[in-house]
Amino acid sequence: MIIKSFELEKLKSYKSNIHLIFGNNEGIKEDIINEIYFKNFDGEVLKYEEKEILNEEDKFLSSLLTKSLFENSKLIIISRCSDKLINLVTEILKRQVIDTKIVIKCSNLDKKSKLRTFFEKEINVICTPVYDDDIRSLNSIIGNFLRKHKLSLSQEIKNILIERSKGDRINLKNELLKLKNLSISKNKLSVEDVLKLSNLAENYSVFDLSDNYLAKNSKKVSNILNENNYSEEDCISIIRTILSKSKRLLKIRQELDKNENIDQVLSSFKPPIFWKEKDIVKKQAQSWSTNQVKEIIYKVNDLEAIVKKNTANSILFVSNFLCNY
Repeated sequence: MIIKSFELEKLKSYKSNIHLIFGNNEGIKEDIINEIYFKNFDGEVLKYEEKEILNEEDKFLSSLLTKSLFENSKLIIISRCSDKLINLVTEILKRQVIDTKIVIKCSNLDKKSKLRTFFEKEINVICTPVYDDDIRSLNSIIGNFLRKHKLSLSQEIKNILIERSKGDRINLKNELLKLKNLSISKNKLSVEDVLKLSNLAENYSVFDLSDNYLAKNSKKVSNILNENNYSEEDCISIIRTILSKSKRLLKIRQELDKNENIDQVLSSFKPPIFWKEKDIVKKQAQSWSTNQVKEIIYKVNDLEAIVKKNTANSILFVSNFLCNY
């Protein structure tokens, strides 16, 4: 059964133990999981990747079916999933596992996907597609935040926040929290306050680095790395920025596969590409094939997992990744 990402009340009321969330918007996935599953949940949370489950499928099934009297309820989140999980899902439904909630997270699934088709048609499970945020949805996030915290921002400031967030609601929420903290000591926030406070405004090198990596400007990438002393937190920001820009580039490449007029594709792209970016985005689109961009996205996801496990060497891992195409 399909339940849209904005139908939170329906998600809360629908009784299903298995939920597929697919699409490229990681921010909406986080919002759904936090609001629907983590809120007021005091049981055990287990996180896996698909390959971990499939490597020990029998052991995983056994853990679902055996439950002691003193064991708390479980929430299992399985990430980076694919059609390979379809047999396990059907087996779980067949065995009527009722004491465990399972959330399956996937990137975009096409309409021919067996997993997507199964979840759309089966009435005992839920699937929710999550699409990229547009200007309207980002404005809505700002509006809800301001109402909740009884704050006021000018339209100019809102526009700056949306532009700097690069279509990522996670970035946007981080910047809104900073403004909220600043508002405690300052009644009225100015554009200058926003520009000084925002990491996205101050540290253009992260965006420059990401843009030039995707444009294959290796000399520029080396210069930026040499001129900046990045922290562990910066490394995560770099990875997330490359991932966000790569996902946008993938959409552009997919459009170019249907329409070879790159200027036309960039002009009609939604959300709009700002005029200052168009030249470098054009070069990025001309530097990679669609399949190569998909490969970048996979590699960046792997890089993030490695960096989170080895924070002390994060800048080394990131630098090696950026300097080796």
